[in-house]
Amino acid sequence: MKALILNSGMGSRMGVLTSEHPKCMTEISSKETILSRQLTQLCAAGIEEVVMTTGLFDAVLVNYCQSLDLPIHFTFVKNPKYDSTNYIYSIYCAREHLDDDIILMHGDLVFENEVLDRIIAAKDSSMAVSSTLELPEKDFKAVVRNGKVEKVGIEFFNEAMEAQALYKLKKEDWKIWLDKICEFCESGNTNVYAENALNEVTDKCVIKPADMKNMLCAEIDNPEDLAVVSSKLKEIESRVVYMCFSTDIIHGGHIAIIKKAQKLGKLIIGVLSDEAVASYKRMPLVPFSERKIMFENISGVYKVVEQKTLSYKDNLKEYRPDIVVHGDDWQNGFQRPIRDEVTSILATYGGRLVEYPYASDDKYKDIDNRQRADLAMPDIRRGSLRRMLDAKGLVTAMEAHDGLTGLVVENTVVYQNGGAHQYDAMWVSSLCDSTAKGKPDIELVDMTSRFRTIEDITEVTTKPIIFDGDTGGKTEHFVYTVRSLERLGVSMVIIEDKTGLKKNSLFGTEVVQTQDSIESFSEKIRAGKKAQRTKEFMICARIESLILEQGMEDALERAFAFVAAGADAIMIHSRKKDPSEIFEFLEKFREKNSKTPVVLVPTSFNSVKEEEWKERGANVIIYANQLMRATVPAIQEAARIILENHRAEECDKMLMPFKDIIRLIPDEV
Repeated sequence: MKALILNSGMGSRMGVLTSEHPKCMTEISSKETILSRQLTQLCAAGIEEVVMTTGLFDAVLVNYCQSLDLPIHFTFVKNPKYDSTNYIYSIYCAREHLDDDIILMHGDLVFENEVLDRIIAAKDSSMAVSSTLELPEKDFKAVVRNGKVEKVGIEFFNEAMEAQALYKLKKEDWKIWLDKICEFCESGNTNVYAENALNEVTDKCVIKPADMKNMLCAEIDNPEDLAVVSSKLKEIESRVVYMCFSTDIIHGGHIAIIKKAQKLGKLIIGVLSDEAVASYKRMPLVPFSERKIMFENISGVYKVVEQKTLSYKDNLKEYRPDIVVHGDDWQNGFQRPIRDEVTSILATYGGRLVEYPYASDDKYKDIDNRQRADLAMPDIRRGSLRRMLDAKGLVTAMEAHDGLTGLVVENTVVYQNGGAHQYDAMWVSSLCDSTAKGKPDIELVDMTSRFRTIEDITEVTTKPIIFDGDTGGKTEHFVYTVRSLERLGVSMVIIEDKTGLKKNSLFGTEVVQTQDSIESFSEKIRAGKKAQRTKEFMICARIESLILEQGMEDALERAFAFVAAGADAIMIHSRKKDPSEIFEFLEKFREKNSKTPVVLVPTSFNSVKEEEWKERGANVIIYANQLMRATVPAIQEAARIILENHRAEECDKMLMPFKDIIRLIPDEV
């Protein structure tokens, strides 16, 4: 694609401003002329070849263009009859250099960046028009019928729009128009507009209107025009543009859209907080503070601010941007309500939304896949639970007992109110692990087998893992368990303060269970903390006092003692069907300790919502066995139906197609 800029005119209406140089060299601000602005815009749009017609002061113009030191190849064509012909003859003189798609513009035209971007991005041959500006008396209007430009000239008013000589012309359409221009000139008809020739071939040369509405796109014919355009440029430069990012890695697609946004005004970038990112996709690899610095170091970014939620509302109200920029990928899907909210807020004060095509290049997908692979690596995965707790305050974990249930936990997302809700972590339960193997929950499944379950899950998922360590076994054995879990990338192990052969807490006092002493269990915690190799790994002390009916004071005494021994978190459990005991524990524990995370497994008191648990001081909610409990009734019913009907047809309605199950499995597995 080439640009054709017509600069052969005399510019006599500009008076002394064009006494020593062509009109295109008129200064429109302290830092640019009409022409330097056009050429810089063309460079930014990727145009590398410019054909420029010249007339009076042609040597001055050539020297000026070369002095700009832009990465453009210029072809200068002088119109020898510049003082007696119109620009139709200038085009004729340059005809041999115009065998390509063409961006055609007059040399006295000033337009904002978005206007040129829209023209270049148009799929069809297009002309810049405005459906909102008043029709000028003596300047171009375009007659638009059936979605195409039928006539262009100063004399048309019916069915017309204000128009400017800024075109994108596809080669096949341009050839039709250029042939007619040649016909005009070779017959001596050189004192008319090139559009006079166009008007005779619009049945073959199809040009669509590109409606720029109130955007700046205007010719400068006299000093009054210059004053108006210069004033509008100052307004454009003072515009505030806002866009938001969540990314860990800035790639070429991000830079491209940032550059586009910068051309619209002063760019403020909102960086999503860690909590906001984690709420809809995954915990970011790079924390907010570092991501903010990344964007602050991009040239031309005016300001970088935090966006604390997926909703733009707070930042839009604070910064009142004239323009919000986003990719077009949120026009559908779960982010649509966020988009609707943005457009609604912008409408209250006259702002507007600019959307660019979403960058879906395969190389960017590869980057995302590599990030996913990094998240699955033990060293990164291990610390992700701590980062989530710091960012969100409350995390949720769902039980997974094999690779497939791990994938279900990894990929289940519920979209609500423009946001997304998903599980933050996975709980590898001793009870469910044993049950999946058809064995009782008495620590019969050895650690080697349980570690294999972890490996099955970590091979196909990325979310942090919380491991049910039962009693932890003997202290001497527990230290090796800690190191093994660290190597596997597990984030937290939970051990309960009981001794002897494990009996599931579901039985409470119905079976004989022995609670470990505070001193002995504290020593086990200290040994585990001393053995761990990393700072990220967490040891959580599970307190059985309420299960064994030892009372609230005993539970609190143990909690404070275990924290003093080095426990990174406390888990408290109750057999009651209501949450009153847990509420009481949280209130009393938080009176003295506001920082240590508290873990809950609200299986028997399941009516309380996560938001309330967070308000009361809980930090981790574990859904400990729901997937296992959902699985057994479903497979029992399927087995019964087939047995009863002596065939599988009746069962099909309750079954998921296997191709849908396969879609859960990552391609790299």
